[in-house]
Formats: sequence, structure tokens, C-alpha cells
Amino acid sequence: MITCSAWWRTTAKIFITFAAATKTGIMKKTILLLAAVAFMFNMAAFSQTKTQQKVVKFVIHTDYGDMKGILYNETPLHRDNFEKLVKQGYYDGCLFHRVISGFMIQGGDPDSKTAKPGQPLGMGGPGYTVPAEIKPELKHKRGALAAARTGGPSNPKKASSGSQFYIVHPEKGAHFLDGDYTVFGEITDGFATLDKIAAVEKDKMDRPVKDVKMTIKLVE
Repeated sequence: MITCSAWWRTTAKIFITFAAATKTGIMKKTILLLAAVAFMFNMAAFSQTKTQQKVVKFVIHTDYGDMKGILYNETPLHRDNFEKLVKQGYYDGCLFHRVISGFMIQGGDPDSKTAKPGQPLGMGGPGYTVPAEIKPELKHKRGALAAARTGGPSNPKKASSGSQFYIVHPEKGAHFLDGDYTVFGEITDGFATLDKIAAVEKDKMDRPVKDVKMTIKLVE
């Protein structure tokens, strides 16, 4: 990987060599051509290194099947936080505690790991929030992965929950949420699993009658 400083050192060496060679009168045109090619090569390598970004992939395992997805580089705070929690095993054993067919499935509340049947959920977290990263180009399409948050005047900056997330279910998306919640990834495979979870029997609080546990892992 060529860094900025390495690029300048390499380019400088090329031109020092070129200058020495031209003083001796050895193949001026050939050396000029080689220097130009080397310069272009270093520029291309530096540009590629500068723009290259990691793509974080993950898989959510459930009894209903798996859902694979990616995290967006456009939302680095949410990407890095989600990646950190997954590496810690934070989500393993959490429930999809709120399921509304035709809308979304929500999980990531650590309190759900030990919740009794019928226990209200949705208020737990790691003890911090994540600043909003709402991007107009990132929409609540089907399979969108977005951060849950506290609504209302108590959260004017729309900061996200430190761990709770939801996945958009319907084909038409949930675009009425665009601009209000941070979308930070998407499901790329496993939509049949999404449909199965969305269709489970729920109680009056939209919690599945039978627990839907998750385990989330990163994919290389």
C-alpha cells in the first residue's frame, strides 16, 4: 500500500535518477518516457489507496434462516459501532422483540436476552447513543438496516440507540421514515427469512409469542 509520503519519496527518486541521467546525455527521450510512466503509475496507486474503503459484511443467524448484509461506509460512526458490538458478541442471544409485518422487525435490546414471556422490551442499550448520520441518498427500502432511536422533543438531534436496529420489511419500503432515522446498511440476501420472521405470531405489544433469537457474525 502506497501512502502519501511513500508516493512523494518514490516520485522524488524517479526525478533524481532522471536528472542524473540527462546530465550524462544517456537516452534522454527514453528516460523521459520511463519517468512519465512511473509518475502515472504512482499517481494511480496513490489515488486507489486514498479511495479504497473497507466493506463490512455480516450475517444474522436465526431459527428461521440467515440474513446476510453489508454496512455503509457513508455512515462510519454507525458502521464502526455495529462492527464493534458484533465482535464483542453483544447481539448473540438478543431477540427480535418488535415485529410488525408490512413495516419492520426490530432487535438489539440486551434486556431481551433474559426477558420473561410478555415482558415489555425496547428500552435497553449499551449506555450511550450514536450521533445521527442521516443521508438523503440512503433510503428506507426493503431490507434497509436502520438505527432505532428515542423519538420526540427529548431527542432533537435524532441520535440513534447504541445497539437497537430494525430491518425494513415491505417491498415498497418505509419511506415515510426517510430523513428521520439513520440508515446504515442493508440486507443483501435472506429476504425469505425476513418474511418468515415478519409473519410470526405476536402479542399485543408486537413481541413474538415464540422468541426469535439472533446471533450476528462478521463475514470476511
